[in-house]
Amino acid sequence: RARAAMPARESSGAPVAFPWLDATYAPVTFAPWTTDAQRRAWVGVFRASAASFERRAALDEASGDGATARARAFARAFEAACARCEAGDEDAREACRGEASGGAWWAPWEGVNCLEMCRARDGILRRCGFADCFRGVKAAENATALRALAGALAATDGIEDDGERLLALVRGVFAGNIFDLGAASSADLYDTDGVDFASTVNGLKPRPWCVDDFDALRARFATKTHAKAIVFVDNAGADVCLGMIPFIRELLRRGTEVVVAANETPSINDVTALEMREQIIPALLEMGDSVLRDAIVGKRLRVVSSGSDMPVIDLRYLSAEACAEAETCDLLVLEGMGRGIETNLWAKFVKIDALKLGMVKHLEVAELLDGELYDCVCKFDVGR
Repeated sequence: RARAAMPARESSGAPVAFPWLDATYAPVTFAPWTTDAQRRAWVGVFRASAASFERRAALDEASGDGATARARAFARAFEAACARCEAGDEDAREACRGEASGGAWWAPWEGVNCLEMCRARDGILRRCGFADCFRGVKAAENATALRALAGALAATDGIEDDGERLLALVRGVFAGNIFDLGAASSADLYDTDGVDFASTVNGLKPRPWCVDDFDALRARFATKTHAKAIVFVDNAGADVCLGMIPFIRELLRRGTEVVVAANETPSINDVTALEMREQIIPALLEMGDSVLRDAIVGKRLRVVSSGSDMPVIDLRYLSAEACAEAETCDLLVLEGMGRGIETNLWAKFVKIDALKLGMVKHLEVAELLDGELYDCVCKFDVGR
């Protein structure tokens, strides 16, 4: 396969392309939205979660005075952007791009899609003074999940068969991924009942999942130990601490070096690289697990910023440090609905193996994948 032709690297601060993209790479899985029905359905996904964003923003005392009024201003502005996108007006581009933060966006305009609407929503939040209105819930959930990590590790360590242990770890990733305050269904679940990791694991949809390449993954792991994995993580709390850390630890036990790539800029309840470094990595050192401790001390487990400021990701526009690490990887892991399903699900890569794991938390996505709400995705491609 040919690599994609991507932006030059000479400009400091300019984004850099993931080095193993296939020439056919297009980030957004379900696009373009060409009909009125498609636009109504997808804009409806974003409208459904807007109220929970307004509630979180109104409670963000750290953002300064007048949080309630600014949260209402966010809701009004985002609804106006949704209406313009739903109508398919010629000014939909301005509705999305005009709200974007951080200057001009690098990607060419290809119509309204979930990546553009995420950028608009997050841009409006930042414009209204909410740089990180989920910071409190992220910190609390990280602390709670880390207290349960030793038990989660012991449970999977008790499984002697390598394939069955891998299945349990993948199921753990799915269970952790339900902690997603950007999706209306899981945000409502969190607000109403909380999210219990063990009961979520037990309640997962059985195989076959709506996208199920687990047998291929298990077969590959039985015959190959990857030298280095770059792992793009998703949400704070149970997702990264109870879902991804045990999976990453298994890679380390197998002899794989692991680089964790997390957002540079806060977005929803996604964990940031700074939070990984300041909250999670120190806690992993303190808990005394020899696999994790030795990997951190020996720099076989380390964290980089992905350069991203959204819950979805376009792999043509990453940080230089993430791409430098990726140059020597032979396994890519994209975790979560935003990074591994709504973007990048069908993306192909040159030479390296690619694994996408996530839980489906939008009914519209489930229907497009011939699945159900809370169905699971395990997409695995062997490098060519």
